[in-house]
Amino acid sequence: MPKAYWVARVDVDDVERYKAYIAANAEPLHAYGAKFLVRGGRFECPEGSSRSRNVVIEFPSFEQAKACYESPGYQAAVALRAPVSVIDLVIVEGYDGPQP
Repeated sequence: MPKAYWVARVDVDDVERYKAYIAANAEPLHAYGAKFLVRGGRFECPEGSSRSRNVVIEFPSFEQAKACYESPGYQAAVALRAPVSVIDLVIVEGYDGPQP
């Protein structure tokens, strides 16, 4: 079964208030088996557009990734994030087929 990922691009308007979102999302992410693969860090954008922060979170399955996002705990965290940031987020199933 392939893993799944949240791929997010974020612009944060108020870093201090955004910290409340980070604290609030820890429990639901842990409960659904999330693992951060990318959490900020240096980047380049050779094509297209970007935001100031990039995040990739791995989940055991697509179902777990969706359930985490829809959970009351994570939605409470979203309520803290929304006023202080702009985000593009996709939930995508990974690929575990043959490689080149």
